[in-house]
Amino acid sequence: MQDIEPYYRWRDDYVAAEDVNSPFYGREYSEFYYVNKIYNFYIHPQWDFFGSHTLYLKVLFADYDEGYAIIEMIGEWNDCLYDDSIFLKRDLIDFMIEKGIYRYIFICENVLNFHSGDNDYYEEWYEDIKDEDGWIVMINTLQHVYEEMKDNKLQYYLNFGLEFNNINWRPYKPADIYQILDKMVNGKIVQLPQGWDLLE
Repeated sequence: MQDIEPYYRWRDDYVAAEDVNSPFYGREYSEFYYVNKIYNFYIHPQWDFFGSHTLYLKVLFADYDEGYAIIEMIGEWNDCLYDDSIFLKRDLIDFMIEKGIYRYIFICENVLNFHSGDNDYYEEWYEDIKDEDGWIVMINTLQHVYEEMKDNKLQYYLNFGLEFNNINWRPYKPADIYQILDKMVNGKIVQLPQGWDLLE
């Protein structure tokens, strides 16, 4: 896991540590010292700790004019034992909502497991953003992660599932990804079975 680095090709456009509106503003990173772990496995030092000891993230892009953020995740999302949704909501999302971010794109291909708990914080999050036409999308969730989320009825608050999986997002700019997902969430596009064909 220590070789999995957050996506870095948008760094010319956005760096959370240089964004005065980011909760990670001013954070410094080492390329050589590995201190954060998920269980017994060290992870790359570019990932950000936000309160959970099994789940880390990186804000890859935030656009305050359009009101969206793209966030990459790694680890085990564990609401059952560690209340990860509480840390996420209180230490990141509440902060971002205050700055005008109402639409969230989570890249979940490195979320290896999801253990459900109470849905209270997902419901609160949904309530906080719905009046601003906000939404939350989870892309590229693993099958068993998707099934656990669905079994816990998170589809009432989050957008995820087959139509949001197997998406080749890396070749595109954040604005392109946002525009396509916004159309999908709002029913203007049903799905993209071949990835991002409509962007080509």
